[in-house]
Formats: sequence, C-alpha cells, structure tokens
Amino acid sequence: MNAMTGHPVVSREKWLEARKALLAREKELTRLHDRLAAERRGLPWVRVEKEYLFDGPGGKVRLADLFGGRSQLVIYHFMLGPDWQEGCPSCSFVSDHTSGALPHLAARDVTFALVSRAPLAKIEPFRKRMGWPFKWVSSYGTDFNRDFGVSFTADEVARGQTLYNYKVQGFPSEEGPGISVFYKDGAGDVFHTYSTYGRGLEPLVGAYMVLDMVPRGRDEDGLRFPMEWVRHHDRYESGALADADLPYWPIDSMPAGAAVAATGAGAASGGCSCGTAKVQP
Repeated sequence: MNAMTGHPVVSREKWLEARKALLAREKELTRLHDRLAAERRGLPWVRVEKEYLFDGPGGKVRLADLFGGRSQLVIYHFMLGPDWQEGCPSCSFVSDHTSGALPHLAARDVTFALVSRAPLAKIEPFRKRMGWPFKWVSSYGTDFNRDFGVSFTADEVARGQTLYNYKVQGFPSEEGPGISVFYKDGAGDVFHTYSTYGRGLEPLVGAYMVLDMVPRGRDEDGLRFPMEWVRHHDRYESGALADADLPYWPIDSMPAGAAVAATGAGAASGGCSCGTAKVQP
C-alpha cells in the first residue's frame, strides 16, 4: 500500500494483469455504446408542426433557419433565464467543450446552436464574454423550451411536479439543460429525432472524461452537489457568480447568506440539473 493514500502498489506484472482485465470490460462498454448509438439513430422521428420563431442577432429566425444550410441540427438547451444576470456555470462548462468542435461537425453536415429563454439582449453580452462562436438565439415568449422539456413553472417546481427527463419528478429550477436533435429533409420538413437530459449530456464534457482517468477521478464526493466546483472559465480565480440568488444551484446547497427567498418564485429558481448531475439519462 502507498503510505499516504492507502492505495495498492504492485509489480509491473501484477499491474499488467489487472489492466488487461479492465481492458476487457472497457471493450465491452465500447461495443455496448456502439449498439446503443445505432439504436438511437434508429428511433422513429416526429414531424415538427409548430412554427417556432426565435430572436437572433439578425432578426427573427425559424427553427428551419437554424440548420444553416445543413440537414442535421443539434440544439443545446442552455440554462439562461429571462431574469438571470449570466448563464449557468455548468452549462457553460459543457459549452466550453463544444466550440472547438463546430468546424468538425459542419464537415459532417451538422449545425450546433444554443437556445435560451433569456432575451437576446442578455444572451449576446454573455456569449461575447465567454468568447463563443455559437449561433445562439432567444426563445423568449415562445413555447419552445416548454415543448422540449426544459422549462417549468414556479408552481410545478414548488410542488415537485416537473416533467423532466421523461418523468414527473422534483426539479430545483425553472430552467433545465438538455440537447435536442433535428433533421431537415429536401422538402424543408423538420423532424425531431432525439433529446437527452441530465447525465445524458456528459459525453459532451471532455474534462470529465479526462478526470475519470486520473487517480482522484472527479473528486466531487465531498461537495454539496457534484458540480459545485465549476465556474465560468473566466472566474475560477475569483469564484464570483453574478446572480445573488444562484438560480443555477440546488436551493438546499446554498452557502450561508445567499439571497434566496424561502417561498415562491425565488425558491423555484434555486437549482440546476446539470449542476446536480444526478438525473440519469
């Protein structure tokens, strides 16, 4: 055993034996992942009949316009509520991993875009602050977030009756994270092909994949909720968060002195599923 950590220390031969046993399990998981990916692509589609109009930097845009001339569209439902001062740190953590992938996705006929309920006047300054090249539009005043399972009423949150991740459950915020995938055919018809929520978003987070390889892993067990350590990439030194009521954190994890109302809408906005990371895909 290592004297400081208590971890087993063995010969190279013993290590190689254990590593090969784990490799067999890793290969099993890889093959299962491939089968699940094929099943995902084989899901039936739903035609999108409703005409959604978003606010973009150039004016009003339809869902079909977000494809940008491609046939496949991935929308990240980014948690940025109408009254928030900045985007969810955990959603920002996810987005930091995706901006560099944009040209590679485009090369495979995929457009990636962000949608939030906040007005465009709040989205654009935050997007520029983060340095992201995403196409990011506002769904403010539309049913889009509601229809795709990432927006809830204060009453639903207070009663623990939010429909998130395909089941009615308690959810700590009026905003939720998710991904929705769409396809547009040659006639211009748009189809919803897939959505995922909660930990279903983890494959986008390369930092987590790396942390899963190192000895201490994600090292989140002692935190009040798993992603409590995450900050916007320009705020790790100060740790600052702009919203006093921390609407992206679970309300029961608030630090002492956080300005959160005990009841009503203030309490309803006290959390983030991508911050809790406990909702299974």
